[in-house]
Amino acid sequence: MGIVKITDQLHEQLRMASAAMDRSINAQAEFWIKIGLLAELNPSLPYHELINKLLLDKPDLIRGRS
Repeated sequence: MGIVKITDQLHEQLRMASAAMDRSINAQAEFWIKIGLLAELNPSLPYHELINKLLLDKPDLIRGRS
């Protein structure tokens, strides 16, 4: 695990999003990073297809297990 320095404004956005999505701040940041990485690697894919790619990499999430 490493430390990533972000602005206070982005940290506040992470805090609000993590509360809304019932995730830790770190889990929310990791989710955003994964989505951003997939979006950059697959610029033609819409958001819902990026989410599908994430879920296919996590079959337990599809089955309702975390």
